Amino acid sequence: MEKRACAERRDFFVVEEFGDIRILRYEVPAFERLPLREKLFVYYLSRAALAGRDILWDQNNRYNLRIRKALERILTRYRGERTGREFESFLLYAKQIFFANGIHHHYSMDKFSPGFSPAYLKSLLEAVGAGEEYPDLERIVFDPGYMPKRVVLGGATDLLAASANNYYAGVTQPAAEAFYRQKLREQGGRPVAVGLNSTLVMHQGQLTEEVWHAGGKYGKEISKIAAYLEKAREYAWDNLQQEVTDLLVAYYRSGDLSLFDAYSIAWLKEQQAPVDFINGFIEVYGDPLAYKGSWESVVEITDKEACRRTEILAENALWFERQAPVEERFKKREIVGVTARVMQVAMLGGDCYPATPIGINLPNSEWIREVYGSKSVTFDNITYSCHQASLGNGLLEEFAFSDEELALHRKYGYESGNIHTDLHECLGHGSGKMLSGVTPDCLKSYYSTLEETRADLFALYYIADEKLLKLGVVSAPEVGKCEYNSYIRNGLMTQLTRIQPGGDLEESHMRNRQLIASWVYEKGGKTGVIERVVRDGKTFFVIRDYPALRALFGELLGEVQRIKSEGDYEAARQLIEGYGVKVDRELHAEVLERYAALGIPPYAGFLNPEYTLIKKNGRPVDVRISYPDSFLRQMLAYGEESGR
Repeated sequence: MEKRACAERRDFFVVEEFGDIRILRYEVPAFERLPLREKLFVYYLSRAALAGRDILWDQNNRYNLRIRKALERILTRYRGERTGREFESFLLYAKQIFFANGIHHHYSMDKFSPGFSPAYLKSLLEAVGAGEEYPDLERIVFDPGYMPKRVVLGGATDLLAASANNYYAGVTQPAAEAFYRQKLREQGGRPVAVGLNSTLVMHQGQLTEEVWHAGGKYGKEISKIAAYLEKAREYAWDNLQQEVTDLLVAYYRSGDLSLFDAYSIAWLKEQQAPVDFINGFIEVYGDPLAYKGSWESVVEITDKEACRRTEILAENALWFERQAPVEERFKKREIVGVTARVMQVAMLGGDCYPATPIGINLPNSEWIREVYGSKSVTFDNITYSCHQASLGNGLLEEFAFSDEELALHRKYGYESGNIHTDLHECLGHGSGKMLSGVTPDCLKSYYSTLEETRADLFALYYIADEKLLKLGVVSAPEVGKCEYNSYIRNGLMTQLTRIQPGGDLEESHMRNRQLIASWVYEKGGKTGVIERVVRDGKTFFVIRDYPALRALFGELLGEVQRIKSEGDYEAARQLIEGYGVKVDRELHAEVLERYAALGIPPYAGFLNPEYTLIKKNGRPVDVRISYPDSFLRQMLAYGEESGR
């Protein structure tokens, strides 16, 4: 009965699979317990979270919306044969593009290669009355050498020329860097995030910014977001949350980045509302120069019971900061405004959908973090869905070395993963300080990878600390061992399942994980901290000395913090290029072969729930939640909505 119940539970979370993607559901049990006022707040925030979808598509590539609309037209209007190899290949291609928010893979950044012929696409377009579109789309879809990668972080003479994103137009990398260096020099001690909400273009020999706001670029979408936020404001928790919403709307209407800072500060101060949200141009991973923010949104509901562990971490943040294996001059002397919460995601939008973060730490502004602090969130309904979907899929059994590893993971894997995320987001990103005059710009394309490395190392160092046991944050010392096993196994092997043969690591989080695992494996090799074992022709990495491994994590944390604090570009380059980019080809081939036998897609993303507003006599009386069962139907519904 237990196995059958487990399988039934897994079947609820796993909706469908295609290509290298598994589509999951996430539940929102906290929503049902909300009073009507908060349900309505969630409803309108969810509408705002979906209203900016087209912005991200256009940011990822200037042709994305045109391609998507052509695919939507075929899928909704084509009345011909919907079977056979070419149509199945077309359907797969469409789903891949919908999942990635564009023509490039969401993780590898490589352009998708269609499995159907140019003639077939032309026939489909002609069948739905869009044949005139084909000549312009042919090269975009079928030429593998045209815009081959969305983001290139290294190995090119000009990263902007090599990257196919839509943040720059006719601008060279040196010109963009000089432009923003000058803007930063013009700032005071509390600089706004220059370039965060604009496209940089060369116009008549002059560099100008097309600012993203209601009266400028993306004005239609931003106006719609602002309108839904204004409706949501009526149901905000208190005056402070109303102020948060007002500042965000004012920023969207003006494009003034100082208002975004004011919004971020007010958002930090708001710590009591049962419903919270993120909405804006935020993360810079999609820009090789780390200036431009991709549009994203998350609506989330507090999980009151689970929040206690993050509250304990936040209350003790200064202890962790002062005990960190980092030079004194890089440590904060006081910790201000650290807020950590465990939340249930209620809606995902933009760069958080369908591929989804499991936690966030914001704001990204260094000066705001130092003066006002940061807010960390762990999404426990997302991690729970991933955990449920993974049960019995065979991955752990294939790559774990021993029965002891298996037993540790089965008992502590869900807990250790959540604690690692809490430490990473709550303490890791909020720790340390940059020296006077040093900005993220100093590290250029390596900043994002280095920052994720630093936060992961902070989490890895402390997850095995007895302080967590004393605080009651972890249930047993074995939680740390479990996380060390998982991290090394993933960093050196299982994440390679996401890379095509012959490829290198391009995504910042993947580079970060391999960097850490490869560095500690190399440094601890002489003393046998981690042993590479080959058994029955299969490779395993076995931790032989957990305390020594923790010491290595601490040593690397000290160096990574120094690099960030000093803005040491050359050291960042050597560390990331030396350990985080290149893949062991022989090991990669072995991992891919072993993984292929399991038949598990390496990537997962989520369907959003659907919210229905119930009215009686023209007044809202309820909001009902439901869980859809088709990825394609949700994509097409979102496309129809954006066209209105």
